[in-house]
Amino acid sequence: MPSRGGGPPKRRPIPHVKKVIVVSSGKGGVGKSTIAANLAVALSFTSPSQSNAAGDGEGHRRKQQRRRRIGLLDLDVFGPSVPKLMGLQNAGEPELSAQGALLPLYSHGVACMSMGFLLPPSAQPKDLLEGAATAEGGNEDTPVVWRGMMVMKAVQQLLFDVDWRASTGSSGPHAAPHPSSGENIGADEGGDSLDVLVIDMPPGTGDVALSLSQLVQVDAAVVVSTPQEVALLDARKGVSLFRKTNVPIAGLILNMSHFISPDTGKNFLLFGSSAAFDALAQRLHVPILGRVPLEPALSAAGDCGQPAALALAFHRQSSADADAERGDEHDIAGEKSSSVPQTANVFADIARQLV
Repeated sequence: MPSRGGGPPKRRPIPHVKKVIVVSSGKGGVGKSTIAANLAVALSFTSPSQSNAAGDGEGHRRKQQRRRRIGLLDLDVFGPSVPKLMGLQNAGEPELSAQGALLPLYSHGVACMSMGFLLPPSAQPKDLLEGAATAEGGNEDTPVVWRGMMVMKAVQQLLFDVDWRASTGSSGPHAAPHPSSGENIGADEGGDSLDVLVIDMPPGTGDVALSLSQLVQVDAAVVVSTPQEVALLDARKGVSLFRKTNVPIAGLILNMSHFISPDTGKNFLLFGSSAAFDALAQRLHVPILGRVPLEPALSAAGDCGQPAALALAFHRQSSADADAERGDEHDIAGEKSSSVPQTANVFADIARQLV
């Protein structure tokens, strides 16, 4: 969006966010939102780099418990998926802070914000005749029928008018975890800022992608594609957009790369070879962050609002308990385990590369 002076607008950081990672795709239907949700969950199980200065056993225990504070922002105004993927589709509208900022909803320890939280309830058949919508109904069927300026106003509000701090005083089942609760989300003494905000972008290279690149200080962009060349055509355009707007590109993720037979363990390339994807990454000089296999459990987990990367939590807890006995620091993203689904291990490896 051009400024009145004629020059490009000045990029600024998102308030109370230390690092911004955008997950994008040139084409819809490649699993970008599923990748973003699982990546956010996997990032929350990584250990922050800063260490606790306390040298006693209690200080070490607090260091062990600390999780990275992660946020997930859904910028797909017309087709928000985060409420479903994170189990928040019936969570209601976000509360407002004393200053009028939106307060994120929490699920699985991740702070979430989406246009899907702000839509009015869907009209039921009876209400359609009466011209009203029931307050008890969900909003899954409510379309966003807006022109460009309204969309951009909503995008800017989602980017800059959300209070991502943990100590916001919100209430309810999806409010920020209290510091005294069993889940230590690692609040900072200087304002409880997010360590990382993962932004789920709408597909394509339209107004939202361009405005984000021009308005926000983005630390890394991730481009998701599937093996088909028709998807790679648009993935290449996404990479080109970020380069033209000087947004750092962390790498590419190949989704649905292969199917692993649950009975034989044999790999099947259901959507073709990854040769074209590999060639594109090499030609563009962009690293490949990971290859996410096609697993029915990954899709089922998203439909249930329980991202597959949550499997890391159980492995993390058991490993952390063992490390506590040895006095070691544990970082789930730095290892792989056969006790969790392959997709969860892939997301853990990608998270390690991004932080």
